[in-house]
Amino acid sequence: MQLWPRLLLGVALSGAIGLLAYRRGSLSRSGVAGALVVGSCIFGSGGWVWGVLLILFFASSSLLSRYRAADKSALAQQFAKGGRRDAWQALANGGVSAAVAIAYGLHEVPLLWGAFVGSMGAVTADTWATELGVLAKRRPRLVTTWEPVAAGTSGGVSLLGTVATVAGSASIGVSAALLLALRGALVGDSPAGLGALSLILPAVLGGTVGAFADSVMGATIQAVYSSEERQKETEKRFELDGTPNRYLRGWSWVTNDVVNLSSALVGALVGGLVFAGIG
Repeated sequence: MQLWPRLLLGVALSGAIGLLAYRRGSLSRSGVAGALVVGSCIFGSGGWVWGVLLILFFASSSLLSRYRAADKSALAQQFAKGGRRDAWQALANGGVSAAVAIAYGLHEVPLLWGAFVGSMGAVTADTWATELGVLAKRRPRLVTTWEPVAAGTSGGVSLLGTVATVAGSASIGVSAALLLALRGALVGDSPAGLGALSLILPAVLGGTVGAFADSVMGATIQAVYSSEERQKETEKRFELDGTPNRYLRGWSWVTNDVVNLSSALVGALVGGLVFAGIG
């Protein structure tokens, strides 16, 4: 399929999925716009295999955000973003993958497959770790000092969250391999120099390292505030009523979105390097 038909198909599918997500409360209005931009770039430039991987990330993230939502409702107040994603969050999670897709549309270099699955693996791993890790029975530990911290603390890690990290990144790698094999069976071709199994390791390692980088940044440079009203640490600069929270640590411009974007970039770089090493 040529570029323009793929791009139009990407706009149509991304728009339909975005509107459905909006009606189900997973995306805000600006989030629909962000998803439309990301989805159109990935579908249009990368093709349907890349587009389906994006859908799998979004679908699994939305489902996990609803899993035991009542148990996570109190902890959700600590995070800068809630279950309803806005445009900045959509771009932070999908912007790197979209950029890789555009690069691939211009020059179909096989290594960019490794970068793409590494990036998608990172954002999937981080989301799975966040949504499931907060449900761990034991208190998480800060990744830099290993001291126990409250559930939901930026930079906190747990055994359950670590398992979710690897599982999330592996889901992208295995799905990519299966979809590429399906493409070969249906169309009868495969990108030059690319084997289905060569995508699993870049996704797992890129995703796991990217998610680990997210935790390190969360523990060291991400801006963290204190809510006087709730007597808790939070990523939110302001409460829902507009009351400013007291600054505690980190760099003021390093928001949750900046950390997510950086994590995806790390995942893409590691994924590309791993792909190049095993290619």
